[in-house]
Amino acid sequence: MATILVVDDERHIVELARLYLSNDGYTVLSAYDGLRALEMTRERRPDLVVLDIMLPKMDGWEVCRRLRQGGNDVPIIMLTARSEDVDRIVGLELGADDYVVKPFNPRELVARVKAVLRRSEGKTRIAKVLRLGDLEIDHERREARVAGRELKLRAKEFDLLLAFAEHPGFVFSRDQLLNRVWGYDFAGGTRTVDVHVARLRDKLSGSRVKIETIWGVGYKLIQE
Repeated sequence: MATILVVDDERHIVELARLYLSNDGYTVLSAYDGLRALEMTRERRPDLVVLDIMLPKMDGWEVCRRLRQGGNDVPIIMLTARSEDVDRIVGLELGADDYVVKPFNPRELVARVKAVLRRSEGKTRIAKVLRLGDLEIDHERREARVAGRELKLRAKEFDLLLAFAEHPGFVFSRDQLLNRVWGYDFAGGTRTVDVHVARLRDKLSGSRVKIETIWGVGYKLIQE
């Protein structure tokens, strides 16, 4: 069975989650602050992380951001003591897979763990090459081609194109793209996004895949 890392500074919550997850056959690891959670995720490589937002030393949002920026795609379920939409939106934008509002029914937590693991297992079976029209993106090799022609992309250009291609038709604001590709601690402004989009458009010239400007909002990837 899968190994689950439960991260919360309230030990009774960790033990409650451990009890129900263990009874369902999972191996459960625990951490009580953000820094330790980051260390354990890198060292022990759990199959899923249940991550509280309000943590000492480093909050759950920052843990999630650092994992995703480091290329760690471990599934993450965020725990939040509040039900405000902003907590859910920020968590999902940072790369979390699901969320549970505290206080929670432990059976619901187990059910969500199972659901996220099933989705994660499905993703691992998907080919690592993403295809959209005449655009082909190889995640592992970090290569992109249009109609067989290799695109010479810089690192951030590749990351930006991948973000668009993974969500075709979705309208990203400049701030969303900046946070997703460059990170929340990036000191530059949204003009950086515009410059990289312009470069991508040049390199996609002749492709049926286009980056469309949605005036007053941002950009989206379309297939003609």
